[in-house]
Amino acid sequence: MARSEAARTALLDAAERLFAEAGIAQVSDRRVAEEAGNTNHSAVHYYFGGREGLLRALVTRHGIALEEPRRAMFARSDSVLDDVRSLVMPSMDALAALPRPSWRARFLNQAINDPATATLMRESTESVPTATLIARSVASRLAHLDQGVVTARASLIALIVATACSEVEARAERGGQDPRWHSVGDFLSDAITGMLLAPISQAGSRNPLTETPTPPVP
Repeated sequence: MARSEAARTALLDAAERLFAEAGIAQVSDRRVAEEAGNTNHSAVHYYFGGREGLLRALVTRHGIALEEPRRAMFARSDSVLDDVRSLVMPSMDALAALPRPSWRARFLNQAINDPATATLMRESTESVPTATLIARSVASRLAHLDQGVVTARASLIALIVATACSEVEARAERGGQDPRWHSVGDFLSDAITGMLLAPISQAGSRNPLTETPTPPVP
């Protein structure tokens, strides 16, 4: 690995851990550089052009890793459950491949709940389009249900996955245990599919739980 690429990766890894532990807004670029072992306190600006570039790089490196596995799984999908697994399981595989302890799931949970970073995550879907294709497939398979309710339920998927995986990752670090990401993915896929297919008590055209935009899929 070239020296510049190694320095860039060290900054990404340090930022991911610090943001996961303390929150994105609470960590300065200077602290990221120090934790990465970089004596240049302006290293974030030098390598990423600033905070937004750093966050975009963090989001992108996760999303790009999921694109090809999602495309391959989705190509074989013939049910709502298969569609959901195409969304969820590649993320579990990516988390399972990280050294332990890891901070990726906790960073993504912070990011999806941080307004500015959540916007970057939505924008990044243009470079990883398979998640959008899968969402459309789910909607078409559920055409018999009220589409306002389907959209509202689908908007919860990213929040469910991000919150659950963050908790699993934190618990695994505290206990020094294997997170068992593949089992987590099986459980989440079944639960999310059940939510999407559940009977509707009252039809509606929007999500009654929130007025905010649909969260991006991590």
